[in-house]
Amino acid sequence: MSGYEFSYQPPRKLLRVLFALTGIGALSWFAGLALAPERAWGSLLMVSFWLLSMGLAGGLFVGLQYVCGAGWAVSFRRVPEAMIAATPVGAAGLLAVFLFHPELYPWIAHHGEASGFHAFWLSRPFFLLRVVIYFVLWFGFSWYLVRNSRRQDEEGGLVYRRRNILASAIYMYVFALSYWLASVDWIMSLEPEWTSTIFGIYHYSGMFVAGVAAIILLILWLKPRSPLGDFVNQEHLHDLGKLLFAFSTFWMYIFFSQYMLIWYANMTEESMYYILRQQGVLGVLFLINIGLNWGVPFLILLSSAAKRTPAVLASMAILVLLGRWLDLYLMVLPPATHGKVTLPWMEFGMMLGAMALFVLTFLAWFRRVPQVPVQDPLLAQSLSYHN
Repeated sequence: MSGYEFSYQPPRKLLRVLFALTGIGALSWFAGLALAPERAWGSLLMVSFWLLSMGLAGGLFVGLQYVCGAGWAVSFRRVPEAMIAATPVGAAGLLAVFLFHPELYPWIAHHGEASGFHAFWLSRPFFLLRVVIYFVLWFGFSWYLVRNSRRQDEEGGLVYRRRNILASAIYMYVFALSYWLASVDWIMSLEPEWTSTIFGIYHYSGMFVAGVAAIILLILWLKPRSPLGDFVNQEHLHDLGKLLFAFSTFWMYIFFSQYMLIWYANMTEESMYYILRQQGVLGVLFLINIGLNWGVPFLILLSSAAKRTPAVLASMAILVLLGRWLDLYLMVLPPATHGKVTLPWMEFGMMLGAMALFVLTFLAWFRRVPQVPVQDPLLAQSLSYHN
């Protein structure tokens, strides 16, 4: 493959559109600060957590491939690797919320009312310490995986793959625990009187299925426009479609497990979470959330042909990403706005801005490196993959 051009330069027109959309997102937030500050900070928490989770999903996908010894995804590994670039951007937005508007969390103002371990865990100094620990762990492992992948490009051999296998095996445990705790700290504690023992797994499933959806859309977009198109075939898309189908169903399984147990127990401190989200417009959004994240993708992707049809696969990936947005909206905005629902102009503008910013950070990394890890020993297996 010597002499093959592996670089990709996005057209300037595309970059101008992405910067314009990012500007719309920023303007929407500043306008929200002037008109509805509490809602604006809640929206910033939502979009920042979404950006962070998309970056983490890329790193998780890469780590899982190493741990499983999978070769089928090597040809497009640079796509999830480049998604990791969104992680620090999302982290910066979350830090802004935690440092400049901690009042979003009611336990900040009523900390003296808690006692025992609850008071210890929900104390602001320990909360911020955990934030730093999470970021250090996530950034450290992600940076290490990407660095070894790039060094393999330069030197070849198995040594860097072996290092990444070991690091990924450790990271899977570290990430599972830290992301679970982070989702409890940052999202569930918006309503500290409510608890769910599977809330972390619920976020894990939503994060991963959204990450797979983003990988599918990025590959389908890059395939006719970059050298990546020569290395990704219908077999790869079919397997990504199967992952989208499987983890969409897993998301629904966790969603139903949480909802059914809370409904069955009929305990006031638990059921209030769902009562708030099943009233009026929120109740309609609650049902749409199920349809976007699972109902429609499940019915359409049952067919093997659908998983091999780019237009259908892209449509389902878009639905899942919209569903992830709606899922986060239903978790974050009701407590931030005390259940009041208004025209979501701010959230829509910030959503466009966050998605554009995600693509910009992705391109900033993707354009600087070879799009295919040609020195990886498993690349040949990926190119000849058939399922």
